[in-house]
Amino acid sequence: MTPQDDPPIGTRPTGYACIQSYVKTLDNSPGVYRMLDADSRVLYVGKARNLRARVSNYTRPGHSGRIEKMIAATASMMFLTTRTETEALLLEQNLIKQLKPKYNVLLRDDKSFPNILVAKDHAFPQIKKHRGAKKEKGAYFGPFASAGAVNRTLNQLQKAFLLRSCSDSMFDSRTRPCLLYQIKRCSGPCVGLISEGDYRESVKDAERFLSGRSTKVQEELAEQMMAASEAMEFERAAGLRDRIRALTQVQTSQGINPRGVTEADVIGLYMDSGQACVQVFFIRANQNWGNKDFYPRVGAEVSPAEVMEAFLGQFYDNKEPPRQLILSDGIENADLMEQALAEKAGRKVEILVPQRGEKQELVAGALRNARESLARRMSESATQAKLLRGVAEAFELDAPPSRIEVYDNSHIQGTNAVGGMIVAGPEGFMKNAYRKFNIRGDDLTPGDDFGMMKEVLTRRFTRLQKEDPDRDKGLWPDLLLIDGGAGQVSAVHEIMAQHGVEDIPMIGVAKGVDRDHGKEEFHRIGQRPFALKRNDPVLYFVQRLRDEAHRFAIGTHRAKRAKAIGTTPLDEIPGVGAARKRALLAHFGSAKAVSRANLADLKAVEGISAGLAQKVYDFFHDKG
Repeated sequence: MTPQDDPPIGTRPTGYACIQSYVKTLDNSPGVYRMLDADSRVLYVGKARNLRARVSNYTRPGHSGRIEKMIAATASMMFLTTRTETEALLLEQNLIKQLKPKYNVLLRDDKSFPNILVAKDHAFPQIKKHRGAKKEKGAYFGPFASAGAVNRTLNQLQKAFLLRSCSDSMFDSRTRPCLLYQIKRCSGPCVGLISEGDYRESVKDAERFLSGRSTKVQEELAEQMMAASEAMEFERAAGLRDRIRALTQVQTSQGINPRGVTEADVIGLYMDSGQACVQVFFIRANQNWGNKDFYPRVGAEVSPAEVMEAFLGQFYDNKEPPRQLILSDGIENADLMEQALAEKAGRKVEILVPQRGEKQELVAGALRNARESLARRMSESATQAKLLRGVAEAFELDAPPSRIEVYDNSHIQGTNAVGGMIVAGPEGFMKNAYRKFNIRGDDLTPGDDFGMMKEVLTRRFTRLQKEDPDRDKGLWPDLLLIDGGAGQVSAVHEIMAQHGVEDIPMIGVAKGVDRDHGKEEFHRIGQRPFALKRNDPVLYFVQRLRDEAHRFAIGTHRAKRAKAIGTTPLDEIPGVGAARKRALLAHFGSAKAVSRANLADLKAVEGISAGLAQKVYDFFHDKG
């Protein structure tokens, strides 16, 4: 992979002339090209089987309005040649995700998906939800479309197979069965209520069910139920009946369970008015493991084939593709995409655009969901746009805000203090832009809300000035909402003035008389406070924003407090990690008992070496 040099720097032309000046420097190699504007911002990233031929296309008129605008703004180009076109495709999608060019189709929501893991590092395997890299030893089943889909399936699997969901440390510390055993969600392996052999048979049944062999599992359970009933073991027969019902419930909740599709992602694309929705159904082991919708940034005059190809490249950049991709719309380079995905997966990946049969019915279902989801989103966006126009009118802004940042603090008498920032825009709450701030000020008086807000805003704007000094990345707010009255607003104004940021409107939202919803007062620098009518939609909107900021700050504070409650002096001892901490607490019962233990007792703890035992002893006995 090699970069191509730019032409000599001088008074460089723009538009068609600029692109033409690069053509003569290119050869017929495959590669990736970037088009940049006069400020060196990347406008577009593309791939080419033949760089010279592909770039030459841009020098001839007859393009769509979108491409014409892109060409007109192009002031320079960059090139990377690759060994193969497949390599160029993979590089193109990586650069698009990294650079987010204005004229590319961009997938904005790209989180990992959860799986079910049957852990295999214990005599009695645990079944649990797993997200992220597959580093733990065990059998993985997924992906599932959402955490909710996993939790529902796990809930029914616990009823059907009675597998444990507790952690290894909890398992090892039990002396009597937990509540899950009492409500028939676990077979009680922690206290020996099931043999290791019988438990492993249940694990095998669960894995068979998750692998698609559900009918066989249910048939065997039905045979066991009949045998128990004939032997007059009615309690056991009732238990088996409940397990069969649980498995049936899993299948019923899945809705679609195709017979002829074992492993595939069904992808439906619907476009309307320059917006797009991509609906993905995850089919694994002939079962529907949920669906999720995505809304790539597309703009006008983009073809379905271009959107679909961009989606596939970016979506599977960090995910393992299934054996089949069943699409509603074909793509131009299907053979190339198959080859790229096969290299990533280490096996064959097939791309299909079915015209009839069961696969076409699956696509029709995905398309229907995509159409309905996009209609809901467009309706919500229209409502949101109206509210933002109302905000601009109510607070005398120059234009409707595209990014509103709302701040709130949470603490208990100054302890475990955190600041929370939530963000809202034309598409509603932008949860991937939320930020939490652990208040670090050692000189703050406990409960000093002004001081906390000052620290939060100082850190926020210091970072903004580093990350987006030219304010061209969309990271700067158009409006700040602060939970507080005149004092808070004055303090925030002072902070912003110190950072040279005095052009961002700021509103303080105070509870008003009796601290009652509907009586809020709004404060601005140099102006008298005012209120909105109780039935004003803008008032409800601002209340929702403030309540969301409060919810986020409270949740962050509670998480920090819970973590602090779980800490012990053992956390401060070098060499004592989570496993050794558990061993010490399990042996002695509490950190206080560890601190009182003599050296010989510390050495007797499994996993604690003589050297570490000495460190622990010295830590508690050499403190002055």
